[in-house]
Amino acid sequence: MKQNKLLLFGMLLFAVLMLLAACGGESEDTGGEAEGDDGGGSEEAPEFLSMLTGGTSGTYYPLGGEMAQNIGDDTGIQTDALSSNASADNVVALQNGEAELAMVQTDVMSNAVEGVNSFEGEPVDNVLAIGSLYPETIQIVSSADSGIETVEDLEGMAVSVGAPGSGTYVNAEQILEVHGLSMDDINAQNLDFDESTSGIQDGNIDAAFITSGTPTGAVEGLGATVDISIVSMEEDKIAELIEQYPYYAEDTIEAGTYGSVDEDITTAAVMAMMVVTEDIPEDTVYEITKSMYENASEMAHDKAELITTETGLDGVGIDLHPGAQRYFDEEGVSAD
Repeated sequence: MKQNKLLLFGMLLFAVLMLLAACGGESEDTGGEAEGDDGGGSEEAPEFLSMLTGGTSGTYYPLGGEMAQNIGDDTGIQTDALSSNASADNVVALQNGEAELAMVQTDVMSNAVEGVNSFEGEPVDNVLAIGSLYPETIQIVSSADSGIETVEDLEGMAVSVGAPGSGTYVNAEQILEVHGLSMDDINAQNLDFDESTSGIQDGNIDAAFITSGTPTGAVEGLGATVDISIVSMEEDKIAELIEQYPYYAEDTIEAGTYGSVDEDITTAAVMAMMVVTEDIPEDTVYEITKSMYENASEMAHDKAELITTETGLDGVGIDLHPGAQRYFDEEGVSAD
């Protein structure tokens, strides 16, 4: 009898322990599901997207405006194109969570990821590529009667080089370098494109570095009031520039691009690209990428014809967002 009671007690105790274990397992499972639900919530598409572009007189702003409209229509996400100080400031804004998308130069973005030049010791690690857009041509602009025909002629002149740390500033610095000059050899002025062309028109500065897709609105505006000249770079200097900084390429401003420029101008270019913060969900970035490239042929801006899926990975130089990677994989496009 005593043995039977002990056996019964043991069975009851075992049953209670099993019940407690089951309850504990349910609690853990429920907690796990709650975590999963929270994680899924973080992958929901955002309600709004801010796209940083550039100054209103450059190429980024009008082109970005069209792209933002298309992205909004295709994704249902309100996408606003905002004027900015362009590449370097755009990258910093993304790093600080002040926007989600930005147009930048490939060289500036590479510098940011590597933590060099204007990003010295402060590498950016939360920004990924969507893809490249079109060549950004480096234009050294002056009035036709300035007497400036070569880069070396800029020595001692008042020259606009853009805001410190901007893509234009870095381009100017590097081009001066391969020609044996530095910022100390010119009277450097930190002006935006509109201020630069107004300064040339008014005679307050002698020349300006302008890195932008051609034709650039500010340069066209200047050409409507005065005859302009654009410096042509020597082939060996362009080759030296590319050897030191592989994100450059040789480019040509064709005769007639600007009214008074009646011959081809040989110069250098970098690529414009679209970048995005890493926390935007993969599906959202996939749809953004698809919208950017598949609407380009219907866009009004001249540079839109150069935005193609086939060239979307040219010169990118940093990691792609998984959403963009999926799009290019589906299209059979890979980096060279």
